[in-house]
Amino acid sequence: MSTPPTSEWLTAKEAAAHLRIKHRTLLEWAKTGKVTAHKLSGIRRTTWSFLRSELDAALNAATNDYGTMNRY
Repeated sequence: MSTPPTSEWLTAKEAAAHLRIKHRTLLEWAKTGKVTAHKLSGIRRTTWSFLRSELDAALNAATNDYGTMNRY
């Protein structure tokens, strides 16, 4: 039995570097649902994690829709 390939988990800073945007922009996109993010709640703050495959899919979808990724 083979296991399905897993995608790499990224922190907000790593994911932002992957997308070549500022990490604060990525966090805003996560909060508004523009990109898929996984919220890990802590006692004092929230940490976001991102799957590289989901970021790539969002980037490809945005590129296909607009020609280039719309950076708000």
